[in-house]
Amino acid sequence: MDLLAHLAAFTATADEVSFSRAAEKLGIAQPLLSRRIKSLEAHFGGQLFDRSRRQVTVTEFGISLLPYARDVLERADRLDHAARSARAARVRVVGVPAHCAPVALAGVLRAGTEHGTTLAVRELPPQQRQSGLGDGSLTYALLRVAPDRATLRVPLGLAEARQPARRTLHLEDLRPPRGMAGLPILTLEEDEVPYAQDRLARAAARAGLPETLVRPAGPAAAALADTLAGRARLLCAEPFARQHGASWTPLADASLHRGYEVGASESHGDTGEVPEWLARTLAEVTG
Repeated sequence: MDLLAHLAAFTATADEVSFSRAAEKLGIAQPLLSRRIKSLEAHFGGQLFDRSRRQVTVTEFGISLLPYARDVLERADRLDHAARSARAARVRVVGVPAHCAPVALAGVLRAGTEHGTTLAVRELPPQQRQSGLGDGSLTYALLRVAPDRATLRVPLGLAEARQPARRTLHLEDLRPPRGMAGLPILTLEEDEVPYAQDRLARAAARAGLPETLVRPAGPAAAALADTLAGRARLLCAEPFARQHGASWTPLADASLHRGYEVGASESHGDTGEVPEWLARTLAEVTG
């Protein structure tokens, strides 16, 4: 028996002194309200209402129980309110890639406030965002997946000190002349996931690039300095390059682009679903 629903039927009928008006007040059919009253009477072992007269009246037995019924309902209402407040106050941590634009991250925080949710963002490498959902340290996260099965796809290209003449870049265009080393292609930690590294290595081999030409960037600041000094090219998304004053050209091979899905944790009572408003704002974060 749903005790709260039955007690609500009892108190509403006592307030309205009418089964029909009580049912209307609760938004239920009158036969359902009557069944709830009868079930409650059977549960307590006594009649709550005198139905022998034209107007329904509360029996002495019902009058003795009515204050307790109201108290239970009021306590349940306060409990629901406390639970809603606790859910709203709990900070939900969102794992995002490193080097996101602060303006985009601020948009995520504002969207949370507008929807009654306190969010915090944490910049993490791809592997830590994945593990954070599993151990419950993150509530939501942008997860790296292959671009051909991703909801969000971010074009990758090469940042350089000078803008090349071409609109798109094929890796074959970067093949150094015979006897020359060529500029290294540096990859950020965000792209150092196994499937992305394998795809880039195979594409570089097909393009005839020396195996040593593609290598991890290390600290992003140092990689940017080498790029802006004309000593390297940096594999990255356009917003990152433009933010730091580098020229950028997209790679023609879309299989080398980044792919993302927004994941949600099922820990701490969360549903494992991502709110639509959050998915929209995180799309801006990916660039």
